[in-house]
Amino acid sequence: MSLDDTLATRFVCSKCRSQGGHAERLATTGTGLSKLFDIQHRHYIAVSCTRCGYTELFNPKILGQQRKLGTILDILFGG
Repeated sequence: MSLDDTLATRFVCSKCRSQGGHAERLATTGTGLSKLFDIQHRHYIAVSCTRCGYTELFNPKILGQQRKLGTILDILFGG
């Protein structure tokens, strides 16, 4: 099971206490040169409550999942 699936399955909404969510990956630019060249090197997993829509962000690097290949592809192809 992927990290995204695990987070979505185990998600408990802190707002409405509903169980289960929907996970999606998102990437953001930083500041300075990365913003100028639109290099998206900050990756997060957003998990939204399927009942009320409340969303929490998780950092996959902290959770032990790094996407180095995705970062390289973003730099090469402007992802």
